[in-house]
Amino acid sequence: MEMPKPDEKVLSRKARVVARLQEVLPHSAVIHDERETRAYECDALTAYKCPPMVAVLPQDTKEVAAVLRICHEEGVPVVPRGSGTSLAGGALPTADCVILGVARMNGVIETDYENRLIRVQTGRTNLSVTGAVEEDGFFYAPDPSSQLACAIAGNIAMNSGGAHCLKYGVTTNNLMGVTMVMMDGEVVEVGGGHLGAGGLDLLGLICGSEGQLGVVTEATLRILPKPEGARPVLMGFDDNEVAGACVSDIIKAGVLPVAIEFMDRPCIEATEAFAKAGYPMCEALLIVEVEGSEAEIDHQLSLIMEIARRHNPVELRESTSAEESAAIWLGRKSAFGAMGQINDYMCLDGTIPVSSLPMVLRRIGEMSEEFGLKVGNVFHAGDGNMHPLILFDANKPGDLELCEAFGAEILKLCVEAGGCLTGEHGVGIEKRDLMHVQYAPADLEAQMAVKDVFDPGWLLNPAKVFPLDASEGRRAPALAAE
Repeated sequence: MEMPKPDEKVLSRKARVVARLQEVLPHSAVIHDERETRAYECDALTAYKCPPMVAVLPQDTKEVAAVLRICHEEGVPVVPRGSGTSLAGGALPTADCVILGVARMNGVIETDYENRLIRVQTGRTNLSVTGAVEEDGFFYAPDPSSQLACAIAGNIAMNSGGAHCLKYGVTTNNLMGVTMVMMDGEVVEVGGGHLGAGGLDLLGLICGSEGQLGVVTEATLRILPKPEGARPVLMGFDDNEVAGACVSDIIKAGVLPVAIEFMDRPCIEATEAFAKAGYPMCEALLIVEVEGSEAEIDHQLSLIMEIARRHNPVELRESTSAEESAAIWLGRKSAFGAMGQINDYMCLDGTIPVSSLPMVLRRIGEMSEEFGLKVGNVFHAGDGNMHPLILFDANKPGDLELCEAFGAEILKLCVEAGGCLTGEHGVGIEKRDLMHVQYAPADLEAQMAVKDVFDPGWLLNPAKVFPLDASEGRRAPALAAE
């Protein structure tokens, strides 16, 4: 993985940049000691690390605008950072950049139950949005596995989803408006607590833009009444392909569960050792959950279980209590942490048509043999958002590179199957150089032209998303006042 060389002219102005930032922020919010900046040297893609020149922690939109204005005038690249949970390297710094973290911006600005919305600062964690409204019978639907830690800012940047996105959609389906600061410090409002305006869908453009267009400081989110009830069923199968076929048949039947999650044997074994959820030892496991009244739940689950029985499951376990439901979900929510205890891994998130699940799972198994690296599969099966975990040894020379090559082949397979490179983790640096696989040069040029409009100097997260050879001419060091 290649990153641009740091701009020596920017590095030479570090003292001046720090002094200017300390004029608009408390000194404690400007982190420039080399030992302290190491806390920001990577995100959850820990294979790649680089301490930033400076990290700043503003508290509100006004301070963010002041920081960006200074960086714009000084020609300093800015890398926005939520909670640092990105699995694609979206918040990986460069040595000449300022990391702009939103962790201190975590307040609730407005709650409007009549119109079913909440307005928050974007440093607020995903789960704490629900925490602010659940006593009044509401919740925020997107639920990434990292929801305890991940920030709304990062959710918007990557258009995050989660286990329940099959029914409720991903972030873009639950985002109503944003306050965003442009690179030159201008503050803009897009959308809000009302129906979308006519014309260009700027909110849809911003959601999923990976910090390329501006820094989102406040967000208006849709909140929903809690469902009357929910119940999961656990299905065990003796073959990955059979489990994939079962998912495809459930979707074809027109049933809309709130979630369909998939785990294979390596993940099942790891989560059992870690969380002791009581999973059966089989080749593949599905968790299917439905919501509604008791009658609705009974009807939906009867249809789903009838479909499952056609595929000869080795176990079919319907929850009969809140405790059993929690146990069924415990393993799935613990999967990434459990796998991290036994191995280094790289987590991908290519997305494919649900009908292609059996074929893609078979090919991943074959490629695992070819590359000599094990793979654990845990993913949102209902919408085809795959999360293969490639296991490797970071201390073994050449293993990381082998893992990267294997991952590239999996993502190419997803595109060939009619899918795309990423479902919710984003492109970042992990998939940046594979954008040529999915997009023709004219497509990339059109996307980069959009960035030109929002960030003409290419100072916002400039080394991400677009292949370096495609963006090289635009990333030329910006001229700044000497």
